[in-house]
Amino acid sequence: MARASAGARLHFGFCNLSLSHERLYGALGLGLAEPRVVVDAEPAAAVTVDVGELAASDGVRRDAREYAAAATDLLGVDGARVTVRETLPRHAGLGSGTQLAAATLAAVATAHGEEPRVRERAPALGRGGRSGVGVATFEAGGFVLDAGHPTARFTTDRPADGEWTVPPVAARHAVPDDWRFLLVRPDADPGRNGDAEDDAMRTAVERAEPGLADRIGGIVTRRVLPAIAAGNAERFGAAVAEIGRLNGAWYADEQGGVYRPPVGDVVASLSDAAAVFGAGQSSWGPTVYGVTDAANATAAAEAGERALDEAGVEGSVSIVEAADGGARVTGGG
Repeated sequence: MARASAGARLHFGFCNLSLSHERLYGALGLGLAEPRVVVDAEPAAAVTVDVGELAASDGVRRDAREYAAAATDLLGVDGARVTVRETLPRHAGLGSGTQLAAATLAAVATAHGEEPRVRERAPALGRGGRSGVGVATFEAGGFVLDAGHPTARFTTDRPADGEWTVPPVAARHAVPDDWRFLLVRPDADPGRNGDAEDDAMRTAVERAEPGLADRIGGIVTRRVLPAIAAGNAERFGAAVAEIGRLNGAWYADEQGGVYRPPVGDVVASLSDAAAVFGAGQSSWGPTVYGVTDAANATAAAEAGERALDEAGVEGSVSIVEAADGGARVTGGG
C-alpha cells in the first residue's frame, strides 16, 4: 500500500487578468500544514474507491473515482483500490480539487512502483489550468509566485484538459517557522467551481482593467517578495491583503463585491485586529485567511471568533502553520 498526504493551500490572487498584458494570471499563494488530504492506494484489477468517515461525501467519492481512473490510464496500469482517509473542505478556497487529484495520482503511482510526475500529469487531471500554486505547494510547500500563462495561448478560455502546462514557479520562499495563519470558515455556500468558475473567470478577464495589474506588479516586487525574503510577517500580511483587495475589483461584478458575502464583513472585522497583520479571501472563498505569528496566535483566534459574531454567521476558526515541505508520499511496490 502507498499513502499520499498533502496540506491545503491559500490563494492570495493573480498578478494579471487583463488581455492587454503579455502574460495572464500569475498566482500567489502558500502551502499549509493543515487541514490535510490523505489518500491510500494499492494495486488492484480495477478501480475501486472508498471514502473514510473523515472524508465522507458523495462529491469526494465522485471526484476521487474520476482522478483514480485517470491516474490508472496515465500510468498504463490495470487498476487500484483507493481509500480517501481525510480530505479538505470542498470548494472552500483551500485547494481541495488539486490536492485530492495530486494525492490520488501520487498514491496510485507509488503503489505501482511508478513515479507520480504530478506537474507533468496534472493537466490531464484538469488541474493547474490557471493557477500553479496548488501543484507547486504539493511539490515543495512554502510561498509560491508562479509565472502565469502566455496571454495569446489562454485568452478568455482555458484550453481543453491536458492541453496546457502548469505555470512554472517564478519565485519560492520558505515561510518562517514562527508565522501562523488564521483560517476563518463562515458557514456559507461553496465558492465558485466547475462551469460556474469558468464562466466567472471568462467574464472577469473580458472586463479586466489593465491598470490594476500594473499596481499589483509593483506590490509583488516592492512589498510581497521583500517581506517574505526578510521574514517580516507584518509587511507580508499587509501586502497580500492589498493584492486581495485589488483582485476583488476584477471580480466585484461576479461575486457581489470586492469580497463575496459574508466574507467582506469578516475581513473588515479582522482588519481592525492588531494581532492580524492582513486578512483576505482565499480564492473564491468562503475561507478567510489572516496572517499572524506565534506570539499573536491566541489573540488572532479570538479576533476570528469576534469577526464571525459581528458578521452574524456561524463558522469555524483555526490557527495553522505553513507547510515546510511538499506532500508526504510513503510505501509502494
